[in-house]
Amino acid sequence: MDKQQAKRLGELLRQKREAVGLSSRALGKLTGVDPVTIQRFEVGFIAVPSPDKLARIAEALGLTLADVYAHAGYAVPSDLPSFTPYLRTKYRDLPNEDVEAIERYAQKLAKKHGVRLTGPAPGEDED
Repeated sequence: MDKQQAKRLGELLRQKREAVGLSSRALGKLTGVDPVTIQRFEVGFIAVPSPDKLARIAEALGLTLADVYAHAGYAVPSDLPSFTPYLRTKYRDLPNEDVEAIERYAQKLAKKHGVRLTGPAPGEDED
């Protein structure tokens, strides 16, 4: 990432952080990223940001990972994850029985429309 990309990424992160009313310290607590590192991101001092840190910051700020990675110059996958791993990752706080109910309904709709939902078995996609 060149200096201009780093500055644009930093500006995006700072603007969004301020828009949601978080200090860099509060964002650091939410993400586990040192507030000094967040400040360095925001001023464009980090030319090779950690994808993991960017992902945690993006999630906490409500930014799409694709947008943040694009600003950082990282390749963004063109395909989306399969439904089950996406559902279980995106909505980790849903009770398991509700996730399973959504999965059953999605399978029913997929079958009706001739679409195949694929992905790992429950539990295989979680850390």
